[in-house]
Formats: sequence, structure tokens, C-alpha cells
Amino acid sequence: MQFSPRARGRYSYARIRNWPASKEAKILGFAGYKVGMTHLLIEDNRANSLSKGAEIFCPVTVVECPPLKIISIRFYKNTQNGLKLVFESFADTFDKELERKIITQKKKGKKEINGEFDFVRLLCHTQPKLTGIGKKKPEIFEAAIGGAKEQQLWYAKEKLGKEISISEAFKEGQAIDAHSLTKGKGFQGPMKRFGIQLRHHKSEKSRRNPGTLGSWRAQGQIMWRVAHAGKMGYHLRTEYNKWIVKIGNKAGDINAKGGFVNYGIVKNPYVLLKGSVSGVQKRLIRLTDTTRPKKNVPEAPQITYTSTESKQGN
Repeated sequence: MQFSPRARGRYSYARIRNWPASKEAKILGFAGYKVGMTHLLIEDNRANSLSKGAEIFCPVTVVECPPLKIISIRFYKNTQNGLKLVFESFADTFDKELERKIITQKKKGKKEINGEFDFVRLLCHTQPKLTGIGKKKPEIFEAAIGGAKEQQLWYAKEKLGKEISISEAFKEGQAIDAHSLTKGKGFQGPMKRFGIQLRHHKSEKSRRNPGTLGSWRAQGQIMWRVAHAGKMGYHLRTEYNKWIVKIGNKAGDINAKGGFVNYGIVKNPYVLLKGSVSGVQKRLIRLTDTTRPKKNVPEAPQITYTSTESKQGN
């Protein structure tokens, strides 16, 4: 019930519905492609840890983050019926790969701002051509900006038509939220999908079904609350307060021998997030400033060892 309804995602990358507030005039989100996992040895710098100062094992997820490019500035106004886009100012030039996603001929050229607005957002697109995942078609999404609306406008004008790097959005040791779509599992039964109990082997019919539906049939149909088979996975999920262990620019420091499984070689700046992140390799992971900030987040640790051994197995 916590994740109801268990619907499949509409797109292959997440939609951000709530942006955190920030007083600093900077972009509040970024995006990168999931590479895989590796492990580090770091010096434990948590204040109340029993192993403080010792060298500990730390599993991390590698996310390759090529620069984002800004397509346009969007001006929004708060109305009784929600947000309303009142104006949009486009960049002078677009990448040719953007034509694979939208029609760009009629959108070129800057315009003077007309009308009032309450806040500004940036329309960005990724650059998968810079990676080795074999993809050219970019993803397009909005990103919020921190600060007052005058600061937002100044920042947006500075970045229109230019590239933004991961180091401009986040810093090492920061806690962020990771938004992504989980791995699709296809059509699965109720035991795997909902975790119901296996029935006794002397049950009259199947063992892996929910059994009698009881009073839930009084309305003439089977309620959606009853655990039944169906499509599983490919759901939009948000993981809160993921710790940025490192933001690196030298891909050679992280590349595994023979490349990462189902991904290949990292070629761009990358970010290491503690623990796992939902989704498969090559899937776009959207990163934002945390909406549920924790107190006493430790600073970036000192890394003593980074595993670059082959992930292919024996």
C-alpha cells in the first residue's frame, strides 16, 4: 500500500515533482548515467562511530555525469489552477542531436521578457554522445534554480546556451536525493510481487495464489488491494540522503579493468554515491538537493583505496 498504485513509469527517467528551497543562486539538480558499483576503503569520519578514525569498507555506485546544456529559460507564475508557463526564452543555437528529440527550427533566438513571473526554471538536455553507451538521443527535463527570482533570472541568463558541470551543482560530502526508475521484472506472480505466504501443500488448488478472497467479493468484483499477478518493476522511486563520497574528473581513477559490466568505460566527470541506486546500467539517474536534510552529515572522507579490479568475474 505504501507504493500504491504500482504503475509502470511513463518515461525511462524520473520526473521531479517537488524541488527543495535554497537561498543560493545555483542549479538544484543534475543528471547522470548509472555505470555500476565498486568499493572503496575510506577513513571513518563519523562523529559517533565506534570505528572512528579506522579504515572501513564502503560500497559505492558510479554515476557518469557529462555536462548538461541549457536549451531555454522558462518563466512561471503561480495561479489558482497551479503553475502557468507565461514565457520562454530560447538559446541562439542548439546541438544537432537535439533534433532527434524535438523540432528546433522554430525555437531559436532570444526574446525580451514580457509579463510578470514568480520564478524561473532551466530547460536542460543531456549529452549521451560524450559517453560510450552507444546513444545519441538526449533526454530533456527542467531544473529549478535557488535564490530570489532576481537572482534566478541573473543565473539563468548567464547559463543560457552554455554547459553546466556536476561540480557547479553539488560538492563532495553533501547529501542528495536520487530519483530513478527501478529495473523492470516483467509479469510476476503474487508471491514475488507482493510477498504473500506460501499456502499449505494440501490446499485444494494452487499453492502460490492468495487463496480465498473472503469478504472482498461482496461488491461483485475483486478489489485492487488483493495481491494478484501482474507487471512488476520499472517504478519511479526516490532514495533520500545519498552521501556523495567523491566527485571526480579523472575517469582513469575509477575505470575497472576491461570496463564495467553492461556499460563500458567512463569518459566524463563522475560522482560516487554511497550504497546502491535503483535502476539498471545506462539508465538516467536524476540527482537533486535533499528535501529531507539530515543533521550532522559528515564531510567528504579520505579515500585510501579505490577498487579498479575487473568486474567481469573469473
